[in-house]
Amino acid sequence: MTRARGRSSAALRVGGWLAAAAGGFVAVIAAEVKFAHATINAVTLIPPPDPTGTYGADGPRADEPPITVAVLGDSSAAGYGLEVAAETPGALVGQGVAEWSGRKILLRDLAVVGAVSAELDEQVDRALALHADVAIILIGANDVVRMVRPTVAVSHLVRAVERLHGDGVAVLVGTVPDLGSIKPILPPLRQIARAWSRRIAAEQMIRVVRAGGRAISLADILGPEFTADRDFFFGPDKFHPSAAGYAALAEVLLPSTLAALGLLGDEQAQLATYRGQPALPIAAAALRAVNVPGTELGSVPKPRGRLGRLWVRVARRPRAR
Repeated sequence: MTRARGRSSAALRVGGWLAAAAGGFVAVIAAEVKFAHATINAVTLIPPPDPTGTYGADGPRADEPPITVAVLGDSSAAGYGLEVAAETPGALVGQGVAEWSGRKILLRDLAVVGAVSAELDEQVDRALALHADVAIILIGANDVVRMVRPTVAVSHLVRAVERLHGDGVAVLVGTVPDLGSIKPILPPLRQIARAWSRRIAAEQMIRVVRAGGRAISLADILGPEFTADRDFFFGPDKFHPSAAGYAALAEVLLPSTLAALGLLGDEQAQLATYRGQPALPIAAAALRAVNVPGTELGSVPKPRGRLGRLWVRVARRPRAR
């Protein structure tokens, strides 16, 4: 009887310790959520500029039927945090497709700031009404923020892809970026955000392809770069990309968009997407030079399939002791 009571008492103590630890962990997470929310919302951003319009009107094949590109999704698709329409991912991709094809591009930005996957239906309706040739979808970050179950979030995305694909629209989905790279999100919340991002991104990748679309993993391609230089690639709220961050995003999307339109082979698109050259558009390079002491710029030929008319080599000059 005494032994049984002893074991019961020990179990109660262990249970109490575990409960206290769990309570402490929840309190830490709650405090970090509050801190991240306060930090991100401390900066007031204006509504993003609308890049909707015509690109490449003076191209060599501008008299041919135009290519209609629709951009769907959330704030990352809309270019939230920017003030110049030409710097939005939609405008950059539209201009890139126009330069590559020589044809006129009709760009329609249908993205909504704050949208989650469950709210894609209305955007899809508008893209179908436009008879778009290709739809670029960036969605899922707000699903991570709201902790929407991956299967639930992706089921709405799959429905959108199926509707577009069924109507003859080529679809490209940029999967959820790595929210663990966001500076105001501290450990252990960072690990949770990263894991949730990866779960949704993996689900998106598999099910989008099954539904007839194309998917590109933004976390794998851009995550390390954004994490290594957060001050450069993130904007003033430290959550949404900067102009350079959006340029990097568009540079990744362009080759796959060209492939979806049949203007570039899949192998070429893959090689162009995985960027390994230390070159940037001159505007982005100038920003880096201002923000990173010791940055050296030098002219280089425009990389094939890259955005922008003037590119420069970016290097670091070691400081003298």
